[in-house]
Amino acid sequence: MALSTTPRSIIRPALSRRGMLTCAGGLGIALALAACSDTGADGKAVASSTAGGDYDTAINSGPVAADDAVAASTWASAIKQAGILRLGGSKTAQVFSIEDPTTHRITGFDAAIGQALARYIIGGDDAASLVEVTQATSDTRETLLTNGTVDVVIATYTITEERAQKISFAGPYYSSGQTVAVHKDTMDIASVTDLAGRTVAVQSGSSSQTALAEACPGATPTPFEDNSACLSALQTRQVDAYVVDESLLLAAVENNTDIKIVGQPFTEDPYGLGLPKDSDAQAFVNGFLAAIEADGTWTRIWQSTIGAIIGGDVPQPPVIGSVAGAQTAAPAS
Repeated sequence: MALSTTPRSIIRPALSRRGMLTCAGGLGIALALAACSDTGADGKAVASSTAGGDYDTAINSGPVAADDAVAASTWASAIKQAGILRLGGSKTAQVFSIEDPTTHRITGFDAAIGQALARYIIGGDDAASLVEVTQATSDTRETLLTNGTVDVVIATYTITEERAQKISFAGPYYSSGQTVAVHKDTMDIASVTDLAGRTVAVQSGSSSQTALAEACPGATPTPFEDNSACLSALQTRQVDAYVVDESLLLAAVENNTDIKIVGQPFTEDPYGLGLPKDSDAQAFVNGFLAAIEADGTWTRIWQSTIGAIIGGDVPQPPVIGSVAGAQTAAPAS
């Protein structure tokens, strides 16, 4: 199968905005949209398919919640009073949240979502200065929330029902999944279905091998110890392709010009904002997400981070509240 020349979309098509608002708690999010006192650089949603864009503009031109909207949330009110959003995130995740060792500036898709959220609550013209980042790992994310060290975790944090027993999730705000990478000169692999009869690198003990077996039983998985070993095997053509979570491949493509991503993710891995359990944070943050999607801020963030690497059409964000573990709470009777 020839490599498609159609622009690739990282996220699968989602429902219309009407469907999004319905699934995300309808009235509450609609009120949050109406409460915004700053609707963005031009007040309109961006529909451009061109990658790129200015990162600072993306995080500083979005909506700011009205004072009464913040006052209605105990969680948001505490953040505004403190003047800082304590964020559990990463300083080492290429594309999603990476710290410049010289300037100590943190940028990336997840970083930008957190910075835009801080400005939505606190206001001002310098969103990046409103965030204090604590390094979070897969082992510490729930602990940081439950012990009150951070207000929110934004760290390629996959929503699961098991995790939702300990914390709350807003979103999803992005959907990742298992994805295929090939050598840049490969022209006959365009998606996972083209891997039949091919050797495919996977990380030993990871979920990638199971996902590959289900999506393309004819592929031959070749386990390697870690991500670096898999990338090396692909670059030296020991294997025909590499299958792993998309976030790792985005970082790999950023740092290695001899590989490329093909096709769309073939599994669903929805990312959410982790929040304190039994707080009123979920409704407020879902309102923020709906607001930045409506006014084009989400699009500008994508264009200045992920889109700057992969190009193609701006994808549709996943439907807020649509994932098990992140369903919106029922309204009080």
